[in-house]
Amino acid sequence: MSTVDDPRERLEFLQGTLEVLLLRSLQLGPNHAYGITQFLEQQSGDEFVVDNGSLYPALQRLLQRTWIAAQWKTSPNGRRAKYYRLTPAGRKQLVAATSHWQRFVEAMGRILAPEG
Repeated sequence: MSTVDDPRERLEFLQGTLEVLLLRSLQLGPNHAYGITQFLEQQSGDEFVVDNGSLYPALQRLLQRTWIAAQWKTSPNGRRAKYYRLTPAGRKQLVAATSHWQRFVEAMGRILAPEG
């Protein structure tokens, strides 16, 4: 993780974080890569910026695990784009990963909480 010295510096992803965030972004419905990155930036208050060098390999991992599926469609601006969607296995994985991350956050909160 980063950003102790400059609070305006964007946060880096912990290992395994990007995949669960991608699954979460697709929970609302199919989306293309640019739409996914926009969703993550907006929902994080511009703290998370996903570069293509991280995004596309993560999408490929999710495709290989069959947690998402992809289909070529025409985007609203008339361009051809690959749209990704959650599969039933992806929905199940999102539930499990969300539970795991909530436990992680609660444990970190207990450790980082001021004493007393």
